[in-house]
Amino acid sequence: MITSAHNPKIQWLRKLQSQARARREQGAFVVEGVRLAEEALQAGWPAELVLHSAALSPRGQAVVDGFAGRGVPVESATEAALKAASDTETPQGLLVALKLQPLPLPPALDFILIPDGVRDPGNLGTLLRTAAAAGVQAVLLPPGAADAYAPKVLRAAMGAHFRLAVQALDWPAIQQVLHSSARPLHIYLADAGGGQPYTQADLRAPLALVVGGEAAGAGDQASALVDERLHIPMPGGVESLNAAVAAAILMFEVVRQRSCA
Repeated sequence: MITSAHNPKIQWLRKLQSQARARREQGAFVVEGVRLAEEALQAGWPAELVLHSAALSPRGQAVVDGFAGRGVPVESATEAALKAASDTETPQGLLVALKLQPLPLPPALDFILIPDGVRDPGNLGTLLRTAAAAGVQAVLLPPGAADAYAPKVLRAAMGAHFRLAVQALDWPAIQQVLHSSARPLHIYLADAGGGQPYTQADLRAPLALVVGGEAAGAGDQASALVDERLHIPMPGGVESLNAAVAAAILMFEVVRQRSCA
């Protein structure tokens, strides 16, 4: 049993939790709690270490046993040691270090989300969760977005990372993805200041949806890719919506139109 907060494994987990650079260099990230660990196990995601308390629930113990059955190193730890490795105020008794290897892009893309300038981890996590629910195939994260594998993003995304391709790319690589699709993608930008009402657009064809951050909106490089702008009518006179809320409205309009086609 690990008892010290200075144990090298505890220090390694803490570093992965707190530093994006460490996650990139080590090629690993950490999920906390039974639910996210269970999602990773069910997805067959490769893991490097499982750390757990002695007082796990039967469900949590089943997750630990599942990883152990795949040959993943498993260690028990005291509550104090777990707290030192945790990113939450109240540790959930289970941490799993996973390999950082995003799902590959599907061969035939017809529904892509590009959150440009979304720097708030909670917003990005909510966007990922909603994208997974709406059947988005890939989320392309331009430079300047929050780190998709930061703890707050992972918690808000609720397992979306294990269901859809989430890839951080520079703009040339994003352009390559958009232009190399087997079917041409129409690129829409959510724009509070103009464009046609989203309900009047035909969203049944393959598309990419660009949603800008709340502070500055989409940047020049994103705007240069756009074929058409959409806005969400707001009769209440509010200047703009939360980025995750606006994206959810537009993504599920795509779902509605395609389900009626």
